[in-house]
Amino acid sequence: MDTEERLAVFLDYENLALGARDHLGGMQFDFKPIADALAVRGRVVVRRAYADWSYFDEDRRMLTRHQVELIEMTQRMGASRKNAADIKMVVDAIEMAFEREYITTFVMCTGDSDFSPLVHKLRELDKKVIGVGVENSTSRLLPPACDEFLFYDRLEGVDVPDESEATAPKRSGRGGKGGGRSGGGRGTRAKTPAPAEAPAEAAAPAEEAAPAASGTTSGTRRRKKASAAEPAVEPAPEAAADVEPEADVEHDDAAAAAEEPTMEVKVAQTLADLQASTSGSVTASMLKRTMVRKDPTFSESDYGFRTFGEFLRFLADRGFVVLSPGPSTGDPEVELPAQQDTEGAFDLLRQVVRDAGGAAPLSGLKNEVRKRRPDFSEKALGYRGFLQFAKGAAAAGAVALAWDDDADDYLLTAG
Repeated sequence: MDTEERLAVFLDYENLALGARDHLGGMQFDFKPIADALAVRGRVVVRRAYADWSYFDEDRRMLTRHQVELIEMTQRMGASRKNAADIKMVVDAIEMAFEREYITTFVMCTGDSDFSPLVHKLRELDKKVIGVGVENSTSRLLPPACDEFLFYDRLEGVDVPDESEATAPKRSGRGGKGGGRSGGGRGTRAKTPAPAEAPAEAAAPAEEAAPAASGTTSGTRRRKKASAAEPAVEPAPEAAADVEPEADVEHDDAAAAAEEPTMEVKVAQTLADLQASTSGSVTASMLKRTMVRKDPTFSESDYGFRTFGEFLRFLADRGFVVLSPGPSTGDPEVELPAQQDTEGAFDLLRQVVRDAGGAAPLSGLKNEVRKRRPDFSEKALGYRGFLQFAKGAAAAGAVALAWDDDADDYLLTAG
């Protein structure tokens, strides 16, 4: 019997976009971290976002790339329709709960407490409810109403700009939707032209930059040509070029393509998420299914392996994963090696900087760390972003951190 969860995702997009802008240093909202977090929890069969898209014209492309259906709720000039998108979202969710019994989980992406009655009703209908919201713009009433609540700023792949360097934009907006008040109250919103918004938008952090597609296999792609002793292929020379400090990086489609993580990192991140979200062990078949959810084009044959099990054995031989007998033949259990503590992670960073000649720019450094430790995650250690992790390492004396005007980047030197 198929016990796989089937998820329907509803995004109160204005709440999320303005919440990220106002409370996360002006960064632009990205749906991918949410999509990856949900992929380990089940199969997403519905993705809908509700907003007046004339206010978020630049966001359409990002959402379309992730197969999100855009529901247009136009705001009429001179008319008050501030609740139109919310009401439409509630009506669609209730209708779906009754008409599509195969949907077991509803994901409500909002921080607005106005949706609490909807959450309670869905749970009465025996549906699991997962909430997603920006932490500082989420009402305290909403998370307790859900079965599970994910704060967007804590998800893997979201690097919040450092508070001391990112200046939050000061523009008029709908206070309750974007943040302002924690209870989800609403104010009056003034439309701001798209060009004026661009300087305030900051998105993917510099340290997330990864090699171009040709260098992302990190020792697994075309195995016959790779050295067994070399776990990772050196990044393309231009991979770290033209990268600005964390708080100033602009996110676009080209940057997203350049930030493709290595296959070892993809496996490690997916496995870490599965271990955190499931109560039982993770099998190879479960891991493969989840990776295909994240990237439907994934195939181990693209990396020179006949089967996924052979691919996992390759990673196990290099200490990236640990395999043990599973419930059935050919489907072993998979887990990550023993996790490093914070001090061990600081030592790893110091060693990477030393191997780079004793000094290294922050840009691209996270990618170098993950070549040594694919399951590395600063969020698992309690840091919001890699810059904050580097500052923690500097405070502990593992490295020295200073801004370099010539490089227009932070420079780390081994302590």
